[in-house]
Amino acid sequence: MAEIASGSLMVFPSSHKATLHTWPVSSFPPNISSSRQKQSGQVRAMASPISAPKREIDPKKRIVITGMGLVSVLGNDVDTFYNKLLNGESGIRRIDRFDASDYPVQIAGQVPEFSADGFIDRNRYQNLDDCWKFCLFAAKTALQDANLSPQVLKTLDRSKMGAVVGSGAGGIKTLYNAMDALLKQDYSKVLTSYYPNNMGPALLAIETGFTGPIYSISTACASSNYCLYAAANHIIKGEAEVMVAGGTDSGVIPSGICGFMACKALSSRNDEPQKASRPWDKGRDGFVLSEGSGVLVMESLEHATKRGANIIAEYLGGAISCDAHHLTDPRSDGSGVAACISKSLKIAGVSPEEVNYVNAHATSTRVGDLAENLEPEVTIDTIPNGKIKHDVNVVRTEPIRAMGDMVSIFTP
Repeated sequence: MAEIASGSLMVFPSSHKATLHTWPVSSFPPNISSSRQKQSGQVRAMASPISAPKREIDPKKRIVITGMGLVSVLGNDVDTFYNKLLNGESGIRRIDRFDASDYPVQIAGQVPEFSADGFIDRNRYQNLDDCWKFCLFAAKTALQDANLSPQVLKTLDRSKMGAVVGSGAGGIKTLYNAMDALLKQDYSKVLTSYYPNNMGPALLAIETGFTGPIYSISTACASSNYCLYAAANHIIKGEAEVMVAGGTDSGVIPSGICGFMACKALSSRNDEPQKASRPWDKGRDGFVLSEGSGVLVMESLEHATKRGANIIAEYLGGAISCDAHHLTDPRSDGSGVAACISKSLKIAGVSPEEVNYVNAHATSTRVGDLAENLEPEVTIDTIPNGKIKHDVNVVRTEPIRAMGDMVSIFTP
């Protein structure tokens, strides 16, 4: 197999805190505004002075983001999560869900004290894998953020609504517990119906009444980006007007840690968990396994404006590629990811000079980082506060070693 990459290019309204790329606000219809525009906060990406080239103008094919939801080690609402990121906080700590004291790797990102009360029926889903609990919570809070409550959804055409939520491992905890139950011959505890990767979108469809495209994509680290790309295409083709898209995973379990340890991909910086992930640092020794979910509500501009939705960003386009090279290692010259970025820029109608934010894959592995950033390595400990200030203007990229490259482009 070979490296697959995926990504997105997006633009946000100029006053949005999480600006990736900024167009003049006048380029949007008058009713487009971010629900978080008036909130104070640091902005790490600055507006680009480059004028926007021509791109899609059909409001049925223009795709906007109207809602966001997440579950993370830093909190389960967007603003808390974002502010903690800006403050440089880390959610990585010693594993406390099982005894990892004999493991070479004893750290991970664990979602603390997660509660889905009010979003998930505890009696109905008492045995549901955390992966799908995270998915349902993130999706429902994203719909809430988009002002698409159950009452509002009943007034809309739900045959034009769908969900594409990806996962690298699906309900892996359920599978792990099932294998343990089989070994103990306790067959009543084998709940494999909660394992398949499509469980999250399927349960969401049941909860919301969505009868449009409902499925999952599993392409390792790029799963979520592939879902954004797929969801956008359903809207462009007229198969949907609203799509819930994103990803979910919850694999901090013994087999998850041990599997990545066997690949020599995890950091063993157990005494410094908050400094363990250090991409492009000379002392990097791998990434840190974590869990959570992130979901966006994607809509056609026409549908969003008709219902007076707050518009957070616009999806401009994306691309997919594969470098046909190796199961886990990227090409050393980074040509696979570079090709995907070039395709994405072309499809989105964006020039390289316009891009002012990069969300790099940044695995903190020896081989992966060198292929993604060919600039000299640095030492994080020598930089004030351990923060790298870098004026790199690249699109959002998420290379997947075993699956390929995918790039998506967004704009405010």
